[in-house]
Amino acid sequence: MRVRARHHEVRPPRSHTDGSNRRSEIQLRLIRSYESTVTRAYCWARFHILHQRFLDEIGQYLPHEGRCLDLGCGFGLFSLYYASILPRLHLHGIDKNARRIATARLSAARLGISNVTYSVENVVDGRGGDLYDAAYMLDIIHHIPPSTVRPLVERLHSMLPVGGLLLVKDVDVRPTYKRLFTLCLDKLLDPGSPVRYWSADEFQGLLQQTGFRVHRHSMVDALPYPHILYVGQKLP
Repeated sequence: MRVRARHHEVRPPRSHTDGSNRRSEIQLRLIRSYESTVTRAYCWARFHILHQRFLDEIGQYLPHEGRCLDLGCGFGLFSLYYASILPRLHLHGIDKNARRIATARLSAARLGISNVTYSVENVVDGRGGDLYDAAYMLDIIHHIPPSTVRPLVERLHSMLPVGGLLLVKDVDVRPTYKRLFTLCLDKLLDPGSPVRYWSADEFQGLLQQTGFRVHRHSMVDALPYPHILYVGQKLP
């Protein structure tokens, strides 16, 4: 599938114009669309961690139309959110957990959101092939084996047009107390998942070596999470 190149200018963050009440209502509708109480609680926690200001910071870089890939989409929470506020953008979410993908599809149907699709696919084993205008990963890098990160980034680079954006929200290794707090939370939410945090300089260097121009900024939180956002723009 061909996607025309979109040239994005990476700019400092700016505010969305949507009212906060409308965005809160969208989040509430999304959470209520899930059948399981446990899933609802998990999604509430995810929205609490990536709260509205962070969603706006990430969302400002997404194209308003075209195709966008959500890697490690889980229950589809964030792809459903961005599909709701960007109705001309088609989002495709992938996750290796078939049950989570089935849950995401069911929620999309219940909400009547037609500009989002899902497939069962392991982020690190995907073969690629399709082209997208943008792609994003939210708290995925530190949960996959370090040896698979470079091949994944290289594959995503090949799936984007020149000027296309790769957005990666992850956590830094500093300050130490924030990293340890995040580690405890990661183990609480998913005890069996491996965890390996990348320093900001290390991961930015990998993106640059792969062919991205990188803008990064910390996302300061009142809670002790070392959030960091990488905005990678594919170079010619």
